[in-house]
Amino acid sequence: MILFVVKLEQLLEVLVTTLVFVILGLVIFAISFLILEKVTPFSIRKEIEEDQNVALGIMVGAMLISIAIIIAAAISG
Repeated sequence: MILFVVKLEQLLEVLVTTLVFVILGLVIFAISFLILEKVTPFSIRKEIEEDQNVALGIMVGAMLISIAIIIAAAISG
């Protein structure tokens, strides 16, 4: 026997809502990354790719994870 968390009648509504929140979260995440690139006085891409700046890569990764957690908490309510 298959048990569903959502009734089949509500499945389309749940899928559309989920898709809207995913798109909203990705847009906010992309905007926050663009703001991060504009705020820094150097090219993040050049520093990480060409100069092999591991510390900057870890810092940017940690900032993006923290932004993602904040967005997820805000969307989930």
